[in-house]
Amino acid sequence: MKKTLFTGSGVALVTPFKDSGVDYDTLGNLLEFQIENKTDAIIICGTTGEASTMPDSEHISVIEYAVKKTAGRIPVIAGAGSNDTNHGVELAKAAESVGADGLLLVTPYYNKTTQKGLVKHFTAFAESVDIPIILYNVPSRTGMNISIDALSELQSIENIVGIKEASGNISYTAEVAAKFPNLDLYSGNDDMTVPVLSLGGKGVISVIANILPFDTHDMCQQYFDGNAQKATEYQLKMIDLVAKLFCEVNPIPVKTALNIMGMNAGKLRLPLCEMSEGNYNALKKSMLDYGMKL
Repeated sequence: MKKTLFTGSGVALVTPFKDSGVDYDTLGNLLEFQIENKTDAIIICGTTGEASTMPDSEHISVIEYAVKKTAGRIPVIAGAGSNDTNHGVELAKAAESVGADGLLLVTPYYNKTTQKGLVKHFTAFAESVDIPIILYNVPSRTGMNISIDALSELQSIENIVGIKEASGNISYTAEVAAKFPNLDLYSGNDDMTVPVLSLGGKGVISVIANILPFDTHDMCQQYFDGNAQKATEYQLKMIDLVAKLFCEVNPIPVKTALNIMGMNAGKLRLPLCEMSEGNYNALKKSMLDYGMKL
């Protein structure tokens, strides 16, 4: 039996930076904010966490801090994907060594690979660690999609337990749900959480949960409790704000939103930069329209 890492809302957490490096005090505050508001899992050092700008020592230090700060209250899932298999495997082993409960592994990007190479890539990770792995399918970022045939091979590996599905293709998502019931399915798109839950999904790995942790958790919980109508109301209420959180490259808007909230999420690291004035104003208006107190 494969291990389910979490059910419900997993936040793809931002990493707060200051000029000298990671702002660990603010990171601690963000982790407590998430736990207090019922988030079901922390996903640390992923795309939203700007992991691609972090040297390995900083990357592992942030994972270790999150593990110690959460102290077993909710799972910590660490991003360790890479387009260099050997480098990624070393990151994965280091994340396991500092106590991560699981790994989130994106498909290789830029150099990409064939589907045969993709199976070999993820198999190398799975054989190097004992903790559970969630695959991350996000072709808009990486330029490649995990094929159904490749997924058929990968799902037979014991510690590959789930997939974060962010292709935006509901037909593909439905096929994954139908053919691989032993893989936990998570929405990777905040505007598709309830549709994915309706296909048997276990939850969402969410950007909007950074600023709406309770609502994102409760949307999932309402669905699981049999109140699909209430879950749908949450989903539809969030639609405009979700759009504004992706009006520029993630995590530019969500980090900006946290700063608007006074959460001191800090600067973005180049090549990411501050939002345009027009998008900033539209984001702030959408937050106010949602009912957030700023």
